[in-house]
Amino acid sequence: MDPNPQTVLPRTKRKPDITTVLRKSWYHLRLSVRHPSRVPTWDAIVLTAASPEQAQLYDWQLRRAKRMGRIAPSTITLAVPDPEGQRIGSGAATLNAIHALTKHTELVVNGGDGAVGLMGKKHILLLHAGGDSKRVPWANPMGKVFLPLPFLAADNPDGPVPLLFDHILAIASCARQAFKNEGGIFTMTGDVLPCFDASTLILPPDSSTIITVPITLDIAANHGVIVASKSEIFDESYTVSLVDNLLQKPSVDELVKNQAILDDGRALLDTGIIAVRGNAWMSLYEDLVAAWVPTKHDWLQHRPLGEALVNKLGKQRMFSYCAYDFLFLHFGTSSEVLDHLSASDSALVGRRHLCSIPATTVSDIAASSVVLSCKIADGVSIGEDSLIYDSNISSGIQIGSQSIVVGMNVPKDSDNMAGNSIKFMLPDRHCLWEVPLVGCTERVIVFCGIHDNPKNPLKKDGTFCGKPWEKVMHDLGIEENNLWSSSSSQEKCLWNAKLFPILSYFEMLRVGMWLMGLSDGKNLHYLPLWRNSPRVSLEELHRSIDFSKMCTGSSNHQADLAAGIAKACINYGMLGRDLSQLCEEILQKETSGVEICKDFLALCPKLIEQNSKILPKSRAYQVQVDLLRACGEETKAYQLEHEVWASVADETASAVRYGFGEHLLESSGSKSTLAFRNNNHVSSMDKPFCPKTVKVELPVRVDFVGGWSDTPPWSLERAGCVLNMAVSLEGSLPIGTIVETTNSNGVLIIDDSGKELHIKELTSIAPPFDGDDPFRLVKSALLVTGIIHENILVSNGLRIRTWANVPRGSGLGTSSILAAAVVKGLLQIIDGDDGNENVARLVLVLEQLMGTGGGWQDQIGGLYRGIKYTRSYPGIPLRLQVFPLLASPQLISKLQERLLVVFTGQVRLAHQVLQKVVLRYLRRDNLLVSSIKRLTELAKIGREALMNCDVDKLGEIMLEAWRLHQELDPYCSNEYVDKLFAFADPYCSGYKLVGAGGGGFALLLAKNATCAKEIRSMLGKNPEFDSVIYNWTIY
Repeated sequence: MDPNPQTVLPRTKRKPDITTVLRKSWYHLRLSVRHPSRVPTWDAIVLTAASPEQAQLYDWQLRRAKRMGRIAPSTITLAVPDPEGQRIGSGAATLNAIHALTKHTELVVNGGDGAVGLMGKKHILLLHAGGDSKRVPWANPMGKVFLPLPFLAADNPDGPVPLLFDHILAIASCARQAFKNEGGIFTMTGDVLPCFDASTLILPPDSSTIITVPITLDIAANHGVIVASKSEIFDESYTVSLVDNLLQKPSVDELVKNQAILDDGRALLDTGIIAVRGNAWMSLYEDLVAAWVPTKHDWLQHRPLGEALVNKLGKQRMFSYCAYDFLFLHFGTSSEVLDHLSASDSALVGRRHLCSIPATTVSDIAASSVVLSCKIADGVSIGEDSLIYDSNISSGIQIGSQSIVVGMNVPKDSDNMAGNSIKFMLPDRHCLWEVPLVGCTERVIVFCGIHDNPKNPLKKDGTFCGKPWEKVMHDLGIEENNLWSSSSSQEKCLWNAKLFPILSYFEMLRVGMWLMGLSDGKNLHYLPLWRNSPRVSLEELHRSIDFSKMCTGSSNHQADLAAGIAKACINYGMLGRDLSQLCEEILQKETSGVEICKDFLALCPKLIEQNSKILPKSRAYQVQVDLLRACGEETKAYQLEHEVWASVADETASAVRYGFGEHLLESSGSKSTLAFRNNNHVSSMDKPFCPKTVKVELPVRVDFVGGWSDTPPWSLERAGCVLNMAVSLEGSLPIGTIVETTNSNGVLIIDDSGKELHIKELTSIAPPFDGDDPFRLVKSALLVTGIIHENILVSNGLRIRTWANVPRGSGLGTSSILAAAVVKGLLQIIDGDDGNENVARLVLVLEQLMGTGGGWQDQIGGLYRGIKYTRSYPGIPLRLQVFPLLASPQLISKLQERLLVVFTGQVRLAHQVLQKVVLRYLRRDNLLVSSIKRLTELAKIGREALMNCDVDKLGEIMLEAWRLHQELDPYCSNEYVDKLFAFADPYCSGYKLVGAGGGGFALLLAKNATCAKEIRSMLGKNPEFDSVIYNWTIY
């Protein structure tokens, strides 16, 4: 054995953090859907199905996924049934799916040869989701791949319940990058969630790769095992090796004989995930996989088409990618599903989602139960660790522990049952579900035990509702020939037992309780009723599901739930829900979706009247805009948007100073403005002319984390926290102004490009300002300082020169800091309050007046020296509290050595990004709200890290902050910036763009001083990057 520790260290088994892996994968999925030109997504997503009817259901789910932003609009989606409903195996199903996609593509591009050539360049995700789900029978109607999996559901409480399919899409999205520009196919199975960081996936060009994971020998003996070559390429969490052999359910002797046992005593499990890239683009299992493994060629020659496969595919080789941090979440049985939902991590599993649940005093619902997309009536009991999904549960129903209820719609009127003094009870460890059948008015009620295996034969471990068949038939008086035909050659089992009667709804419930052994011995009534009724087996149900009715029913149910939540939010709440997203679900209702939204719109005028003191007008107007759009009133919605932004500006002004918003637009003769009272100055400039000159120079700011929490309207309603630093560039303070008094009337403004404007009539300065006006910043400063309204310049004038010696669109807070410099200079000229806190507040109003709508962090960053952690507290007035960081010499030295301030060469405008983010907040977009909350938490953590001189921790925080900024707006980066960060990544602990992003300056925090020098050297030599590294010092 090779004693090199590199061959041993990467094989350490580490338990993956499911929450971290999934959250990162979901972030990547959303980014790829919202900005596919920057983060590539799949060209096609194909699902295999068991039948044409199931394929129609899958097409409905694929359309849903597109609507919900899980799949990009440009991605082709296709559900492909097995031919003639025959089970043809994964390999043949793959070929059939590829063939169907090729035909579909031919129709799109209108040419056969062109389509084939085009297919070779496509990036395809193929998911095997066909077949019958015997071990999870309640998931058969929906398809196991679409079963509910509420991991991270709390991240978006107003969105639909996440499905297993959605999480698979998230994991798979990270694998797309491994194909680069070569076409290929990535295949997965629909009953497994493979939790691993697929962004680290290595795919050698023009080859196939199978994903493996080390597993203990007892598990390996029941699965496929890969024998990998001893020659490996190592990295921190994976290895890539050539595949030498494939073993199926090998014994220990076979593992030893074929050298399949690793140094740590484990073997490589075949996960069923296979990627084919470039010239090897083709798939997949068994015979196809064997074509890529030379030791299998002799065996394959004797198989059907084997020689052709060897000749065609044998020149390519298969690699094994070993993902050591890999966790299988298998959904092969009902008990496995419940096990995955019983996780103790509260951040992972959402136990209540989009549901209507009664008060704890009128129901008994266990805290550990999972209730998803349900309406639960008073008087319902639900036991521990049970799953209730997509159901209406009426009063008097009792559901046991560790049970599963899916798609049940128990009518509200239970008089039929009350007459017999019967309440429906589902025992512990049972499944209960409804299935609509083609040609059947009633939905059939189906049930079984959680641990029943429908495939187990009658005479060998077969059970129904947890009891052996012999006991079931004895207790109920049922004969074997009542369940199975004596002429059938099929093996008798639960799957083909004619158990489930088609009766009226309440009769089915009563007979169901009798079959489960809860009937109090009324066999004489139920046995003949059951025996004489038409009955179906699980197998027949699977073939007769009315998928169209099921989809319609589910859509209407979800819409009704969303409508109930939205109505309560409007009638009783403070409009804290994302009504825009709820309306998307309401509009899926067959006929009345738009009418429901119109009813909600009619309630809106009352909102402002009733809650005018506590509900922000901007939010109330935004709700009306969202509802108008839901009703198809786009023109009215567009007109009302102006009221939204006007309200934000007014609320911001009100929060900064009492009454300031009222007086901002008054005539210049007004003597009641707040500026006069606060500045407490005497109109000294009315006296005989006395020359006065003020020069203000300020640094720029670089922000580590917390940006966006300082921005109105967030900062007006919630606490904000920002960690930033004031720096000089190239040895000087780059932003400044000189304000001079003149003995001539008017104001002369000169900017750093040499442009001049002489304003003789100061009364002409009034908002709104033209967005292209280069002097609107100084004009706004003259307004907010009270100089114009107080008629201070009666006999004298001003000359104002400004400069900002940094590139335009730098992201360094230049505009706000320049505004702070001008406001400070003007206040000093008139002997006003030029304190930093007063100036910072005035700049906030100034930016709203200009129409840029920025926050407070830029002016704080430039006005206050050094590193500081700043908090804002909502209210009237808005309060700011600055906590300067007492930086140790060691910290300053480390930052100076390792932190690079780099101008990317990309110009950006914060205003464009700002409007998108503010609009999402006004809608109460849950992902945005949780992202900004996390940024404020990171600001607190970052402060602690810097106080402890933990610069590496700061790097981690910068990386997470950068991810969150992209979550807020995927256009805050671009391909050039992505390439720059990918280039610097091996040398950095963290990196991010400063400010709102989109371009401008970047911070690169090197791992050490040596890495910082390496980056400096390489960036200077690399012609791909037009970036400039600035020398900086803490100011």
